[in-house]
Amino acid sequence: MARHGGRGWYGRVIAAAVGVTAVAAVTSVWSAQAGQSGGGEAAPGASARPAAPKAAPVSPSIVHASDGGAHAVNITIDDGPDPVWTPQVLRLLRDNGVKATFCMVGPQAEAHPDLVRQVVAAGHRLCDHTVAHDTGMDHKSESYQARQIVDAERQITKASGGVRPMYYRAPGGAFTPYSRKLAASHGMRPLGWNVDSKDFQRPGGEAIVATVKGELANGPTILFHDAGGDRSQTVTALRTLLPWLKEQGYSFGFPVR
Repeated sequence: MARHGGRGWYGRVIAAAVGVTAVAAVTSVWSAQAGQSGGGEAAPGASARPAAPKAAPVSPSIVHASDGGAHAVNITIDDGPDPVWTPQVLRLLRDNGVKATFCMVGPQAEAHPDLVRQVVAAGHRLCDHTVAHDTGMDHKSESYQARQIVDAERQITKASGGVRPMYYRAPGGAFTPYSRKLAASHGMRPLGWNVDSKDFQRPGGEAIVATVKGELANGPTILFHDAGGDRSQTVTALRTLLPWLKEQGYSFGFPVR
């Protein structure tokens, strides 16, 4: 999988992530049933809550297939939520009757819980995209990988009001056998992609549309972004692509769990 850039923007994210929980959080137990609500970890000084049932493991293999069948696509949106671009993406999805999977960076979710809850309320699914969006995390220690995944899961779950991520997408595709197994043990299916829209590079709306159309034969899961800079070109491209996909007879699904 191609790795997208833009790590400079994540300096703010990394700074926001200082002080995240220690690697002992790996042993936290979660319930991973889709759409289930419940509290996150107790805040410092708060009374302890009973441990939730351990998440039912899912497959640690990287999923690309759609639960919508052979002629369906999965729209996936990375790096948010963002107060400027996420609402515009949500509006386009609503207007076209499309559900998507939002792969959120933990501190972004923590900073914008209202947007996380809007995503959930609209029927979209959540995905863990780590704390610091480190595209080199496959070269880091297992304890580092664990903190990135588990702390982001906690941040997203708290921001959503208790709805847990159903997937885990490694930044830039930097999966490892360890990170895949850890995510799966928390009920998050590792999520890849087949079509990289290249929207992160901001090549222009028409170029993004052409890239998606040209790569659709690769498979159903399409990668877009709603944060990390000016995403106006992504919005423009989605405004064209969503109705076009429907005109071509595609339906819209979620990645297989």
